[in-house]
Amino acid sequence: MTMDDLIAIKTDSLTKSFGAITAIQGITMEVRKGKLFGLVGPDGAGKSTLMRLLTAVMEPTSGDAWVASYPIGKRSEDIKEKIAYMPQRFGLYEDLTVMENMVFYSDIFDVPRDERPGRIERLLGFSNLGPFTGRLAGQLSGGMKQKLGLACALIHTPEILFLDEPTNGVDPVSRRDFCKILYELLKEGVTIFVSTSYLDEAERCTEVGLIYEGRLLEKDTPAAIKAKHAMPMIEVWCDNAREIMKIIQPDQRVTGVGIYGDRLHVGLADRTDIPAVMGRLSDSGCATGGYREISPSIEDVFFAMIGAQAGSEGKAGT
Repeated sequence: MTMDDLIAIKTDSLTKSFGAITAIQGITMEVRKGKLFGLVGPDGAGKSTLMRLLTAVMEPTSGDAWVASYPIGKRSEDIKEKIAYMPQRFGLYEDLTVMENMVFYSDIFDVPRDERPGRIERLLGFSNLGPFTGRLAGQLSGGMKQKLGLACALIHTPEILFLDEPTNGVDPVSRRDFCKILYELLKEGVTIFVSTSYLDEAERCTEVGLIYEGRLLEKDTPAAIKAKHAMPMIEVWCDNAREIMKIIQPDQRVTGVGIYGDRLHVGLADRTDIPAVMGRLSDSGCATGGYREISPSIEDVFFAMIGAQAGSEGKAGT
């Protein structure tokens, strides 16, 4: 077995431009078979565009990619037989019942009729939709619609599953349930490529790719990314987080600031800077409820990386 036999997805300088806008900028990476890969970034970072390229929905401007060992530009039909793609707006038919949607997608994917009952029963149980087979899809909650969309996407037993922000706008309980389903798929050897703007979900992935403005800033395990970009960090309790953020962000001793409700996560260049930074807040008349030292999360690291990139671009342009 060669290394290529272990790779589910591979890109080489993959680039996509729309006129003067370059949405994907020379991305080179690999995703191993049977892994959960999370593409993480804010809205407009290029997540959906990259996923459309990999699912052969659109062609790249330059560079190349291989999915299930097939080149995206030449073997798109072969790729589509090996993958399932669930875009942000999956095409459920709201005037059809749960069961009717399942049967409809069985027809689309040419699932053999003698295999359909077993597959549908398993997927309905898998997604906990068994009790709702007669309910119209339009009457399902947001979380249940996502589960039905996933079940329909899996009806043809794909090797690779692409999910474009599947938990966007879904309640926390449904997000957790959806993640449990993905872990069950991993046990069956399915490779999962999921995009999300929820950085806390990145902690649950086998590997993470941090994307910003079409560039892949980092790709590794969550633990390795946090270790590589380790920095002193404090959590500050405050009632006016946004106002305090404006005061503290320009400080050269601060490497990044993130808002978490009534708390700020403040990254620092050096641990010895903590008293000076807290003193600056006090001198500015900002009341805080104290602070504690914490370990940075993936989200903290990402904010710091974006801040560093924005700073370097600003200096380059002056």
